[in-house]
Amino acid sequence: MEWSDSERSTIASVWGKVNVNEIGPQTLGRVLIVYPWTQRYFGTFGNLSSAAAILGNPKVADHGKTVLNALGKAVKNLDDIKGTYSQLSQLHCNKLNVDPDNFRLLAECLTVILASAMGSAFSPAVQATWQKFLGAVVVALSSQYF
Repeated sequence: MEWSDSERSTIASVWGKVNVNEIGPQTLGRVLIVYPWTQRYFGTFGNLSSAAAILGNPKVADHGKTVLNALGKAVKNLDDIKGTYSQLSQLHCNKLNVDPDNFRLLAECLTVILASAMGSAFSPAVQATWQKFLGAVVVALSSQYF
């Protein structure tokens, strides 16, 4: 993936506005609420019976933070996102058996949450760059599946 200087700057700028402790739990929580079939991967997380239970679940919050912290690694390694996520892709493919489409669903939810949080600062141009970045992350996380 090739990145222009403007794209690199935009990705860094968006990431600089991300509060992992807030956005991580919101993002994973939204995935589990909007796409309830994704809950099957989180059977050890306890009560996921309602939106309130999901959003108040400390294991969901902790894993959401973990996911967003992992995304920060891609921001720092734009020139080797696939290599950055090689082991994580293997884990999700070979051990956890996660449907790779879930990475796309997570990216979509994150985009919605960031758009809501950033308002007009998340302009169409910023969104396009951010979605290009998340697309590269999704491809990298899915790489061991094919």
